[in-house]
Amino acid sequence: QVQLVESGGGLVQAGGSLRLSCAASGRTGSSYFMGWFRQAPGKEREFVAAISWSGGIIHYADSVKGRFTISRDNGQNTMWLQMASLKPEDTAVYSCAAGPALATEPIYDYWGQGTQVTVSS
Repeated sequence: QVQLVESGGGLVQAGGSLRLSCAASGRTGSSYFMGWFRQAPGKEREFVAAISWSGGIIHYADSVKGRFTISRDNGQNTMWLQMASLKPEDTAVYSCAAGPALATEPIYDYWGQGTQVTVSS
């Protein structure tokens, strides 16, 4: 089992930046892929970004490419999502996930509880 806890969400003005963190505990010795998803009210969960164990494979949704940066430090069992040039449409609950393969669908095995990001116009 892997437990994931997100932090770093909050309220920010459009054009601002936030950095989300995802701390992993439990079976962190396994080579998990990790990802970020988001869900806005009334909408389906949406893929944001994903990263391989080594960090050598990274994938972004087109909507965040060039604005968001995903990274991880396996020694710290932590993954981050640096978000810049935020837009009101980025407002959502952001959740991190872990699983045995990189996927843009929400099929990961483990999920955090989510952290709210609100971008005001």
